[in-house]
Amino acid sequence: MNRAPDLTVRREDGAELSTLVWQLPHLMRCVSTAAVGGGFSECAWVINAQVVSGYHRKDLDEHGAQIAAAVGLSGAGVVMLTAVDVRAHHIAEHEGAHVTATVGVRVPTWAADPAFESASMRNTPSPAGTINVVASVPQPVAAAGLVNLVATITEAKCQALADLAVPGTGTASDAVTVLCPLDGEIESFGGPRSLWGARVANATYDAIVAGLRESRDGSARC
Repeated sequence: MNRAPDLTVRREDGAELSTLVWQLPHLMRCVSTAAVGGGFSECAWVINAQVVSGYHRKDLDEHGAQIAAAVGLSGAGVVMLTAVDVRAHHIAEHEGAHVTATVGVRVPTWAADPAFESASMRNTPSPAGTINVVASVPQPVAAAGLVNLVATITEAKCQALADLAVPGTGTASDAVTVLCPLDGEIESFGGPRSLWGARVANATYDAIVAGLRESRDGSARC
């Protein structure tokens, strides 16, 4: 999957919301942390959809199906959500690894934060903003390697945030989706010193840094 996503606008509750759509030429192996279609799957499409600021819906599967239908899709896929206007997306490529990131850090947070240990804080809706990453590699990767790629992408995200002095490891709603082919010689590893892990990490870093810099310039729509 080495082409840019399609960009479309859908209307929802009277608002115009931007939507990135990847219609895959064939089924691909996928691992995702997204709330809709997440986990391991074979998927035909991926969506990164803007939602309204202050979003608090709980019926995410139903809403994800509505978003997919609005852009003409059905079947197996992943829906990622963000308050960021996804017209502000950033694409990076490193030796065959492709990454698209939408970067919102209006309210960054630390992963280990005692303030969020109470049940009342856990039930509080996440603030606006999200860093969503969609990555693809051209070689099949074993299940453990795909999980490791998610961790590697997260490490590269944290590195980018640290280098640009963002006070946090991300936001409370960040998501990662990784795609690879179903057929071919399987790569076992996805860590930062593996073949595809190193390449995905570099592409992730570049895409997120570009998004952070655009946001600081005041040109990002988030």
